[in-house]
This record gives sequence, structure tokens and C-alpha cells, in this order.
Amino acid sequence: MQAVILAGGEGHRLRPLTRGQPKVMIPVANRPVIDYAIESLLKNGIRDIIVVAGYRREQLIRYLNGLDVDIKVVVQKKQLGAADALRSAESLITGDFLLLAGDNYIDSESVSRIKNERNAMLVAEHPYPSNYGVVEIKNGFVTGIVEKPDISGDMSVSTGIFSLSRDFFNYPASCQIPEIIDLMVKQGLKLKAIPASGWHDAIYPWDLLMMNKMTLKTLKSSLSGVISKNTVISGRVSVGSGSVISPFAVINGPCVIGEDCNIGPHTCIMPHTSIGSRVKIEPFSYVENSILMDDVSIGSHSRITDSVIGEGSVISDNNSTVTGRYLHESEKGVIWGTFGAIIGAGVTSAPFTVFKHCMIGNMSSIEKGRVIEGNLPDNTVVR
Repeated sequence: MQAVILAGGEGHRLRPLTRGQPKVMIPVANRPVIDYAIESLLKNGIRDIIVVAGYRREQLIRYLNGLDVDIKVVVQKKQLGAADALRSAESLITGDFLLLAGDNYIDSESVSRIKNERNAMLVAEHPYPSNYGVVEIKNGFVTGIVEKPDISGDMSVSTGIFSLSRDFFNYPASCQIPEIIDLMVKQGLKLKAIPASGWHDAIYPWDLLMMNKMTLKTLKSSLSGVISKNTVISGRVSVGSGSVISPFAVINGPCVIGEDCNIGPHTCIMPHTSIGSRVKIEPFSYVENSILMDDVSIGSHSRITDSVIGEGSVISDNNSTVTGRYLHESEKGVIWGTFGAIIGAGVTSAPFTVFKHCMIGNMSSIEKGRVIEGNLPDNTVVR
């Protein structure tokens, strides 16, 4: 069987984290998000994989070329939506196929549930369905799909993962995937609704924290590098080669620490934390439920919780994040989320800075310690 992974979008709503990289390449538990879709396919014996690349495709193609699997790559020349991306791969699709979103986490059990079904959709219960296609189901079959309705409450949403036949391409090219699915079922096609086992999508940056939790559940313990005999390690913990864990550090899993990191004395790394490569955490600092990307530096006596910090950011001594509800008005309405801080790439902060459930744009600089709230655009200087 063939599988098509759509990986061409920018992930605009994930900014500032996607300003310099495609959404599918954002690291979650120290692996690009697309890795989880590929792994789930391989575990189900599916090796005929097509990836549709687009935004900043060079990074994605370089990564795919380094994998031990022959993946065909096609390019969506303009970002015109998921249906257009799928049509970019039409000439390579020979029969029935699985369609997956490369920016979603999906487990192998979910793929196994749908791979042998002809014309099916993976669905999942979601408490906030207004960002998704809400699926109407009767007797186990899809009867309709409404894209991003203005409603709330638990209900089934489309995961964007389908088992389809080439009949999909008989529908108008101007239609998006939810519209085509809705047309198909209204014209009498039997489309089975199959509950997903493990699935998560990151619509906004703070959603990455929940995706990180899910992926760390499958983490296997692996300790490399130099670990002091006075270090306390409990739970599932992975430490990469070349990393140094100093005396009296406490690490509670599940958490992953990449290669060539330096975890200082008397630091606390708490559950659901992913630390990239070449990260430095100075003494007496505390990190919990956070994603620190490659080359991040955390100063001493700092407290980082419920946060995502982009590549190369330097957080000074005595900095802290405060978890709370972030509200931002956009042209599509009010966006809200609960987290500590979302910090882009290359950000620097002065000592005694407090990040209060805020979003900090790439390459911003906070030159004097103060409380930072709200949303700072890229290249902002706070004096």
C-alpha cells in the first residue's frame, strides 16, 4: 500500500517557531514531528511513502535523504492548501492510499486500524473542535463534515488521516479536502469512521507541549555521556552522547536530553521536558514540562515551566516563566492558550526577566530585567 504525507505548509499559526523552518521539522521529544508519521507507517509494513514538500523544503528534503528508507518527494510549488498538495503527488499514486498530515503526531496503532479499510477516516474526540473539521457519524460511517464550526464541546473531529481510492481525484480541483469528503458521502460513498488510538495536532505553539507529553510516553531509557555518581535519575530518561550531567542534578522522567549538553550542579529537570543538543543549563535552575531546542542556554537560578524555547536563545540568570492564560486578538477572533512562554529563535534576555504567559518573536532582545507580557514581534528590543 502507498502512503502520502502532506508536509508542504508553513504552519503560520505556529509562529514564531516556524519563521525559519517548516512545521513538520519542529522538534518534539528531540525528533521532527514528521518522524512520527513515517515511523508509524514503517511499523505497519508500509514503505512506499510519498512526501509532499513546500515551505522551506530544502530542510525537509535534506532530513528525508538521511533516513534509512527510500521516500519519494514531490514539491508543491505554491501553498494552495492540502488538496492542491495531494494533487501534486497524483501521478505517483497507483491505487488505494493512506493520506497523512506530516505535522501531526499519529501512533502506529492508529495506522493499523485504518490501513486495511477502503475509504475510511480516522476521527478523534476533541474538547475544542472549532479548529478542525467536525465529523457527523451515524452507525459508524461519516455522514458529513463541517470545517471549523463556531461551536464548542466534546465531539469527533477529523484527524486529517484517510484511506482513499484514486476516485478522490475525480472531484473539482478547486475543492479542499473537507469539501471533497463531504461531497463523497453526500453522493452515497460509504466512508467508515475509525477512532484514533493516539493522535495530536499542534495548531498553536503551546499545543506542542501536549504533543511532547504524548511522544515522551514511548521514550526508552538510554544513558550516555558523563553522568555524575551524585546525580539522581528516576523514571524514563534518555541522555545523549557527549552530554555532561553534573553532581547533585536531579532528573525525573520522562524526559530526553540531547547530545553535547551541559546540565549544571543542583539543577532540576522535571517530567515532560525535552532538551535538544548543545544545551547549557547553569546551576540551581529548574525546568519542567518544556521544550528547549538546540543550542539554548539557561542561566543559573532560573525557573522554566510550561514553555517552548527556540534554537540559540540565551536566557540569563534569575529568569522565570509564569504559567497563565494568554489572550491575543487576531482577525479571526480571540486566540487563547495556557502556558508559560513561547520564545522564538535567537532571543536574549537580561537577568531578572519574568516571562508572563507571553510570546516572544525571533531575534528579540530584552536588555533590562522586567516583566514581559503579551506578544512581542520578531526583532523587538526591550530596553
